[in-house]
Amino acid sequence: MTYIERLKLSQLLEAAFFVSDSPLNIKQLKTELLINYKVSHQEIREVINELVIKYKDSGINLVKVASGYRFETITTLSDDLAFFVAKLNKEKAPKYSRALLETLALIAYKQPITRGEIEEIRGVAVSSYIMKTLLERNWVKVVGNKEVPGRPSLYATTKEFLDYFSLTSLTQLPELLPLADLGATDKTIEEMV
Repeated sequence: MTYIERLKLSQLLEAAFFVSDSPLNIKQLKTELLINYKVSHQEIREVINELVIKYKDSGINLVKVASGYRFETITTLSDDLAFFVAKLNKEKAPKYSRALLETLALIAYKQPITRGEIEEIRGVAVSSYIMKTLLERNWVKVVGNKEVPGRPSLYATTKEFLDYFSLTSLTQLPELLPLADLGATDKTIEEMV
């Protein structure tokens, strides 16, 4: 194995993060990108931390998500700048229905959870299309079956869910408001309309 200079290592990692279409973790970097070089996990971590600092106050940031590290733009820009950068992206962000987002939120906060439990909480049936969409986007997965008659599937979120919402773990989800507070918020919104 060959030794790699710190500057070259930094350049190589920076380039890898730029060209990768998905987050890269240290293990991937070591086994796929740096396979011919003698470099420790600690050295890779140090260089990544240097890159995080290097990009801290720029239009892009190197951020850690559940699957590894990646560059992000829009979320790091102020709202007025994000508007202009978003114009360059011709691909429209998908619009998700309230039902889909409610279902996803219930899975994220109550996992593992069955479809029946989601329906009980929401008070309406969960469309097959919603579950299919969440599974196809790989935001949720079946993690087992509940030990009750019918053995319904148990759903939980995935690393792709965390990556999409720029989270490293479920502990970063916003805290839920008590139901009493939600009712008060609805009344306040109704009064404003």
